[in-house]
Amino acid sequence: MLETIFTRLEEIYPELVEIRRDFHMYPELSHHEVRTPKKIADYLSQLGIEVRTEVGGRGVVGTLEGGKPGKTIALRADFDALPIQEETNVPYQSTVPGVMHACGHDLHTAALLGVAKVLSEVREHIPGTIKFIHQFAEEATPGGAKPMIEDGCLDGVDLIYGAHVMSTEEFGTVSVKEGYASSAQDDFNIVIYGKGGHGSEPHLTVDPIVTGSQLVVNLQQIVSRRVSPLQAAALTVGSFVSGEANNIIPDKAVIKGTVRTFDEEARSIIEEAIEAVTKSTCTANGAQVEYEYVKDCPSIYNDPNETKYVEEVAKELFGEKNLITGVPMMGSEDFAFYQKEIPGVYFIVGGKNTELHADYPHHHPKFNVDERAIINIGKMFIRLVMGK
Repeated sequence: MLETIFTRLEEIYPELVEIRRDFHMYPELSHHEVRTPKKIADYLSQLGIEVRTEVGGRGVVGTLEGGKPGKTIALRADFDALPIQEETNVPYQSTVPGVMHACGHDLHTAALLGVAKVLSEVREHIPGTIKFIHQFAEEATPGGAKPMIEDGCLDGVDLIYGAHVMSTEEFGTVSVKEGYASSAQDDFNIVIYGKGGHGSEPHLTVDPIVTGSQLVVNLQQIVSRRVSPLQAAALTVGSFVSGEANNIIPDKAVIKGTVRTFDEEARSIIEEAIEAVTKSTCTANGAQVEYEYVKDCPSIYNDPNETKYVEEVAKELFGEKNLITGVPMMGSEDFAFYQKEIPGVYFIVGGKNTELHADYPHHHPKFNVDERAIINIGKMFIRLVMGK
């Protein structure tokens, strides 16, 4: 049965490439997706799959009832694009100025639609129920996963799988990391209120730039002196805005940054330390402060038992030499919200092909991947849901 399904997937590959390129030509930014979810819903409906639209906002969920008893398994793909001007010069380059699919979400979507099509044709042989979760706004903060969950996309689901094509991993490979596989993402916003004045009379002011500068330095000591060296963490100040003139001390400074951690202990330590250091630094300089810490996205945690199953499937499909033991990435992914609710695994499928110039990093204006990764994602998903 599997070989028959895989053969059918290969047969519809040209159609899936057309779908991917259509999405690529008409990308839509996070929380502004209109055309994309409509096309997804229409495609699923034509397959005779039960469809829910506007899930959590702009999400689409298809449900396919199998003909045999079994678990309810969810497969997830994201479909939002990025605010980047494309420079690939491919025939299907983005037609939307300043917006492109620079991360592979168009390919994820095409792959999942392909899986839906071939499985819908053999539904009587499918064990359990398959949910096709097409998620909006993965690139945004906050992302689309959490509101989709709150709107019931995981109701009755036993486990979930997600895949991401990667332009830095060779085509034909599959990479997966048991346990923590990505960092949590938290953000902080700090507004320092001082007392402005003339640059020639600094003693009459409360300088928010000096205060902010001290604060940035003090914040850098949190990871090195509060967090165990055995716990990976990163704290970055990405924005410091204050003042406009060379002879005026402003009355306000705004500092923004991000925190990346894997385990909850380090996450809590850093959150508490940032607040304490911020308040004490500003108080010592006579400044007032507004402080906000936003817990955006938890860490991806790949269920150990299910990860072993994914590894077995990858070796079966692509050979042991093409299975890569992944390393934790400091980037975040809101797939982690699904894993907070149910067991799941998020794995990487290689899309790098230097001959096709498909080797630029994600979020680069020249990003592209080997489109045959559509087939490899599809095969992984199909094999995973058809049972152990």
